[in-house]
Amino acid sequence: MKDDVRRTQSITKYEYGELFEVEDTIATEYPLTIYVNGEEFATMVCTPTNIEELVIGFLASDGIIRFLDDVESLAIDEEKGFAYVQLKNKQIASNSFVTKRFIGSCCGKSRQFYFQHDVRTAKTIQTKMTLSVQESIQLMKAMQEESEEFHLTGGLHNTALATKDGILMSRSDIGRHNALDKIYGYCLKNNLSLRDKVLVFSGRISSEVLLKASKIGVGIILSKSAPTTLAIELAEDLGITAVGFVRGNRLNVYSHPERIVNDLKQGVN
Repeated sequence: MKDDVRRTQSITKYEYGELFEVEDTIATEYPLTIYVNGEEFATMVCTPTNIEELVIGFLASDGIIRFLDDVESLAIDEEKGFAYVQLKNKQIASNSFVTKRFIGSCCGKSRQFYFQHDVRTAKTIQTKMTLSVQESIQLMKAMQEESEEFHLTGGLHNTALATKDGILMSRSDIGRHNALDKIYGYCLKNNLSLRDKVLVFSGRISSEVLLKASKIGVGIILSKSAPTTLAIELAEDLGITAVGFVRGNRLNVYSHPERIVNDLKQGVN
């Protein structure tokens, strides 16, 4: 895969009252067009790493595939920025179906979706996994410390898949949705069980991010940023514990708080 995640460029910097020339590290922006069964399906702008995982995760997130076995072949032309996917099912959903707005309810709950494919692919999570406050804080710290590319460029979002014991793998991208799709693609390629897994995320928990977490199949998502109102509503309905503002020695739990336990609390008589 392409590995030019960053490039250096001469810039003019202002600091301590002076202007001077320095070499700065810039995140790479890379257009990728995906063809499915010979037809142009989508174009995204991404960071050119783990492209195969990104394509697989993107198609799964959009409901075009459910399992890796649905893909007959996948070829990537890195120089031109094209990904060619052949599916075993030659009849795929049209773009109009994939992007059509849809708002509805399911099982008597207030579950709201923007797209029809979300109705078909979002999962209700029923894991009984718990995470302590300190484990949550340590996982966020570990993800941030591992992210060399972010420290060099300041222009990437980071996502990690973890257990309560530590980070299993992480992915970075200029797009937070792309970073999540790379995680999803990795999980599908490696047929991972996700009942005891956690997503650790650098960006805001929007409704789209929450739905991606649901489709991946994790029950807890940790973010150093904030959730949106719709994300919290969806998290409640889909059984996901959304934790925001995991910074320093604090965090906020916005849904299903029973999964986050206070490991420092002493017994009370």
